[in-house]
Amino acid sequence: MEKLISYFKLSKAELSKVFFPTKNNVRNAFITVAVVVTVISLFLALVDLIMSFSLKSIL
Repeated sequence: MEKLISYFKLSKAELSKVFFPTKNNVRNAFITVAVVVTVISLFLALVDLIMSFSLKSIL
């Protein structure tokens, strides 16, 4: 029983150290991820277009 009580006390102490993001932090992270994913996908689409065009012209 002592181990269980000790576990809950330590868990409570660790949870007090956790940083929970604010709504603003979550929104900024979402926008950043969306922009990076969009830029990378556009770059890869451009590379794919160039590679397919060059392969078609070779063949």
